[in-house]
Amino acid sequence: MGVRFTVLSSGSTGNATVVDNGEVKVLVDVGFSAKKMEQLMKERELAASSIDAILVTHEHSDHIKGLGAFARKYDLPIYANEKTWEELNRQIGEIAEDKKRVMDTGAMEEFGTLKVESFGISHDAAEPVGYCFYEGEQKLSVVTDLGYMSSKVKEKITDSDALVLETNHDVEMLRMGHYPWSIKRRILGDKGHLSNEAAGEALCEVMTSKTKSVYMAHLSRDHNLMDLARLTVNNILQERAPEAKQLRLMDTYFDRPTKWDELDSE
Repeated sequence: MGVRFTVLSSGSTGNATVVDNGEVKVLVDVGFSAKKMEQLMKERELAASSIDAILVTHEHSDHIKGLGAFARKYDLPIYANEKTWEELNRQIGEIAEDKKRVMDTGAMEEFGTLKVESFGISHDAAEPVGYCFYEGEQKLSVVTDLGYMSSKVKEKITDSDALVLETNHDVEMLRMGHYPWSIKRRILGDKGHLSNEAAGEALCEVMTSKTKSVYMAHLSRDHNLMDLARLTVNNILQERAPEAKQLRLMDTYFDRPTKWDELDSE
C-alpha cells in the first residue's frame, strides 16, 4: 500500500487531514474538539486511537482547537517549530515534555518509511508551514493559509501526485462582502489567504504529468462557492495549461471528510 489520505474537514470552522501509509497514520492539525475529531474519523472507518503523531501548521484556532485534548487523550507526540510551540504553550494546556517535538521549518522527519518535510509559508501566524509527504516516489503536499505562493513554496510542492491547496475566496465576492475593510485587507494581503485565481495560477507552475488530483481547501463560507472555485481554477488551467486534462479538481467540506484517496491508484 502506498500513501492514502482524507481531508477530514476544511474551512474557517476547522481543519484536519489524515495521511496513512499502511504503517503509520499522521494527523495534520486538530481544528475540532476531540469528540468531533473522533466522529469525523469514524466516518472513514478510522479509529482515533490509531493515530501515531500530530503535525501542526500554525496556531490559529481553526487548526488547533482540539489539539491539547486530543493529544492528551491518545498520548500523542505533537510536532511543530519553536515559534509555533511558544504560541501553543499558551493555548492548548499542559502537554508532557516528551510529547513536545520540535520540528524546525525546512526539516525532514521520518515516520517509518513515510518522510515528512515542512516548508515556510506566508500567513499572519508565528511561523506557519506547509508539509510534503513522501513514500517512495509518491508525493503529497498540504498547503493552506498562505497569502501568496512564493517561488520557494512552488519549488517545494512541484511534481506532487496530489495537493491539498487553499482556494479560500473569490476576490470580487470578498470585496463586495460584509466584512470590515481591515479584515478584507488582511485576507487579501501577503499574509492572508489564497484566492481562487491565485491558486489556479500557481497550479499552472507546479503541476506536472505526475499530478493527478488537487483538493480545493479552506474555502470561505461567506466569500466563495465550491462550484465557483472549481470553475475559476479550471478556466485558468484550460487557458494556460491545456495539457492538464488528467488533473482532477476535488471538493473538500466543512462538515464531513473526503473519501480516501490512494496515490498509487489510477
